Amino acid sequence: MQTAQTTIDPAEVAKFEAMAAEWWDPHGKFKPLHMMNPVRLDYVTQQIAAEFDRDLRSERPFEGLRLLDIGCGGGLLCEPMARLGAEVVGADAAERNIPVAQVHAEQSGLEIDYRHTTAEAMAEAGEQFDVVLNMEVVEHVADPLAYLSACHDLLKPGGLHLCSTINRNPKSFAMAIVGAEWVMRWLPKGTHDWDKFITPDELYDLIRRAGMEPVDRKGYVFNPVSWQWRISDRDLSVNYVTAALRPAMA
Repeated sequence: MQTAQTTIDPAEVAKFEAMAAEWWDPHGKFKPLHMMNPVRLDYVTQQIAAEFDRDLRSERPFEGLRLLDIGCGGGLLCEPMARLGAEVVGADAAERNIPVAQVHAEQSGLEIDYRHTTAEAMAEAGEQFDVVLNMEVVEHVADPLAYLSACHDLLKPGGLHLCSTINRNPKSFAMAIVGAEWVMRWLPKGTHDWDKFITPDELYDLIRRAGMEPVDRKGYVFNPVSWQWRISDRDLSVNYVTAALRPAMA
């Protein structure tokens, strides 16, 4: 079993610690995530509903499912998952994110188990979940394969792993770094390291090597005219998301 020190990058954690108080400000440093969140939620809910045969028209369609959001930040995904009925654990390596998430959940009347911990520590403790959300995290860890292997261990057999990240190509550099950090100043300069971005094929390979089976991938595409995001079957050139399963007998 890999230790937490293998994958946690202290410099990356420090970046998000410095921004912790701004998680719920839709016009602050996490504005890109707030803008993207509707399409992220659409993909996440559709994949969970399809895999576990749940009706999204029901009041609490995810009742009975245990869900982990690794790198939960301020809880932008945890809270809607809790409202849909899931038993939610939110984990983050940046300690300052946890009280921000806890206070907002309390103000929203939601019970969410937030923890300052890592995927590796939870896997070592024998925790397991029906669903693991791994959104915009893998490009910030020191060892993506060890990290994804821990995510595999955190899944029950037959469990669903959803992982989003940023492609590595000239377009992603222009949009995710030059555009978002330098021009629009949505994020502080240095938030992302282009060299740590992962192509879709590389991520599929890492997921398989970690013991999971990829079943889907889609792109998140930003339209600068409508100022909105959409999900694309074909355009994975910048932001994209994958779905994978832990085999039922593995």
